[in-house]
Amino acid sequence: MHDPRIIVALDFPSAEDALPLVKKLQPDLCRLKVGKELFTAAGPQLIEKLTHQGFEVFLDLKFHDIPNTVASACKAAANLGVWMINVHALGGRKMLTAARAAIPHGSATKLIAVTLLTSMDQSDITDIGLQGSPEQIVERLARLTSDCGLDGVVCSPLEANHLRQQLGSQFCLVTPGIRFADGQSDDQKRISTPRQAILSGAHYLVIGRPITQAINPVSVCQQINATLA
Repeated sequence: MHDPRIIVALDFPSAEDALPLVKKLQPDLCRLKVGKELFTAAGPQLIEKLTHQGFEVFLDLKFHDIPNTVASACKAAANLGVWMINVHALGGRKMLTAARAAIPHGSATKLIAVTLLTSMDQSDITDIGLQGSPEQIVERLARLTSDCGLDGVVCSPLEANHLRQQLGSQFCLVTPGIRFADGQSDDQKRISTPRQAILSGAHYLVIGRPITQAINPVSVCQQINATLA
């Protein structure tokens, strides 16, 4: 089965803005990520439309609530037919376990966790009372996620190598912060090229602006896939 490594982030304010790009893309070249802004604006109807066009969708809503609520939300997302969903590892063991129970191993929907938001630095971590460096916290939360039987975590390309060594080859690593060698870093601090990220141990690459703002998004996807082959 074809398993595209690229997940294109549809960071658009509405379905009307997102669909012209989707029309240009092809399911064998990439998957699609729908986050909070677009999902809040366009809702489940958009997910249905994307899956109907043959795309596998990563629903990036980072559920973080009491275990029962998160379990119900995970079930609802799986019922939409999405390929992957995520929760916040900071929700803790009971919440992670409830999410896993709601979407059992081997179901069609992958379940991963976010550890620390990439926007958080040491001062933010101190503010909320977490102990240790960002790297230590990410590893602790990734281990917890693995212990609870989830499929993987979202991590920065710089953390991928270490987590791959610590948590084994089956644990799925999804990395944002992918930019091209000649491109802008925009607002991402910890970045990497697609090839570097895959060599570091990432399974899937979340890529936004370098594809969504390209003159020819399909050719950019093809070029990235060629460097990964």
